[in-house]
Amino acid sequence: MIRTLLVDDDALTIELHRTYLERIDGFVVGGECTGARAALSAVLAQPTDQPFDLVLLDLTMPDGSGIDVLRALRARGAAVDVIAITGVRDAESVRQMAALGVHQYLVKPFPFAVFQERLTAYRSHREQARATDGEATQSEIDALLGRATGTVSIPKGLSDATLQKVIAALRAGGAISASEAAERLGMSRVSVRRYLEHLAETGVAIRGARYGARGRPETEYGWNRRAGGRG
Repeated sequence: MIRTLLVDDDALTIELHRTYLERIDGFVVGGECTGARAALSAVLAQPTDQPFDLVLLDLTMPDGSGIDVLRALRARGAAVDVIAITGVRDAESVRQMAALGVHQYLVKPFPFAVFQERLTAYRSHREQARATDGEATQSEIDALLGRATGTVSIPKGLSDATLQKVIAALRAGGAISASEAAERLGMSRVSVRRYLEHLAETGVAIRGARYGARGRPETEYGWNRRAGGRG
């Protein structure tokens, strides 16, 4: 069982994540913390016979940031895996967490299906890493490094061929809106927006706001080179 520490300053969020985690095979909640200092202490003081394998870590807490917690853990040699679960979307936070070895970066709010997908992928990579010995293949190396292979799962109603076209448009460079992507790909704006939102929800794309001369800001999407896995 993957012993997991839940860290969030909101008690209802911890309860939700606990409920989600209990629905996924292979995981068990080993502890809960509502602050940065408590999370750091919990990991560093864990018993050697029952260490935490994974921390679901919030980034914004009253007594410190998740980035500071992870930085302190790495400075003390703690090899625990971390999945960031946060409402923080800015690219600099993503870059800092990636540099500190975060396994995944999941943006709130999200449905159970997205949570299950990420945790299941983590479990698969962990199992493969633990089973690897001797000379490793590329996929085994990816698992040992805690990295996904870059594939993007497709929810019902979306086409893989179309998804790859949207990904190619994102990777071509620069942030684009749903309207611009639709014009470039010859698709309807509503349809292409579904693909862009899916990529943003899975961390492959980054949402941003584009402010024009008048009216409400328009949502734009850019390729997440660190979290997207293939760029």
